[in-house]
Amino acid sequence: MSAWRVFLIFLGLGCRCFGGPVAHLATFRDEFVGRRGWLSDAAYADLVVLCQFLPGPTSSQVGMLLGWRQAGLGGMLAAWCGFTLPSAVLMIAAGAGAVALASLAQGRWIAGVQCAVLAVVGSAVLTMARQLCPDARRAAIAAGAAVAVLLAPAGWAQLLVLAGAGLAGALLVRESGSAEAQVDPGPLPGKGLALIAAALFVAGLLILPLFSGTSPWCRTAADLFRDGSLVFGGGHVVLPLLAADLVDSGLMPADRFLAGYGLAQAMPGPMFSFAGFLGAALHGPGIGAIFGGILALVAIFLPGALIALAVLPLWSRLRSRPLAAGAGAGLGAGVVGILGAACYDPVFTSAIHRPADLALAIAAFAALTALRLPPWAVVAACAGIGALRG
Repeated sequence: MSAWRVFLIFLGLGCRCFGGPVAHLATFRDEFVGRRGWLSDAAYADLVVLCQFLPGPTSSQVGMLLGWRQAGLGGMLAAWCGFTLPSAVLMIAAGAGAVALASLAQGRWIAGVQCAVLAVVGSAVLTMARQLCPDARRAAIAAGAAVAVLLAPAGWAQLLVLAGAGLAGALLVRESGSAEAQVDPGPLPGKGLALIAAALFVAGLLILPLFSGTSPWCRTAADLFRDGSLVFGGGHVVLPLLAADLVDSGLMPADRFLAGYGLAQAMPGPMFSFAGFLGAALHGPGIGAIFGGILALVAIFLPGALIALAVLPLWSRLRSRPLAAGAGAGLGAGVVGILGAACYDPVFTSAIHRPADLALAIAAFAALTALRLPPWAVVAACAGIGALRG
């Protein structure tokens, strides 16, 4: 199959995939296992397990590896471009007009969006806790991670917290490897390509920070590459990392940051497209917004692509080892704790200023969890209510 064909298929998915990574993965399964027959259910499940174990945006990584199976590196790039393009264009455009957007309705709609963001993040924490903390040991790891991050919210501290959670999981959690240990992995990257990908991943983590003080562009690349390298568990988890880099450092006001995050909930495609908004808002207006948005998108997605290529050849051996599975379980629990801490600061502290804000957030949470309304609809409704209530 040609890379162009892969691009067109994923472009269609990028226009209609709402609901976050879980919904994306379900749609991918229907499209590529059920409808197109690209791979078996077992092989698809194996890809999902791998990408959940790795840092990066899970659904986008699965999509990129599906593109790899069909057309190699060109297919991998085509799958990412197609799936990301619709939301990226919209988010860069929003970021380019962030100052103007923030003044619409005297900013009242943003207050509603922030309440919706609190509900969305709270719902994500609840869902992830059920999946990733099913026992007392993992719940304790999550609680410890939340306490640590609340006491030391700096970005470097979150890295230490994740490392500690992984170590605790390896020591305390006993998980069996993938149930499908004999699944045909499909075409694998050669050893040379895997080593190059691993070297670029490490170089990005070690070398980019050395240049972050030379220009705002280098800082954006370094910060977002690092954040993209530390995200386990899906797009919502990137929120505290980005907030530490941009809001806590004073580069972006909290209300603008959360307004962009709220807009991202209403977009199709990957949550990581939020980076396009941030890059455009930081480097706009004008042509700088476009290049800033593109730079931010490449920086935050690239680590996940590189680590997937580097690890894929080793996955058939790693997936059956309980120690590796335990570390992955600990990382998942640590992610729950970090996201739970972010639900309080900066999300709750920025969104809730009066009883009416809390009431709107509770109503939005109920709409998401009890009524099963899509996040984009809840965000849009809260934005309207915020603009009307004054």
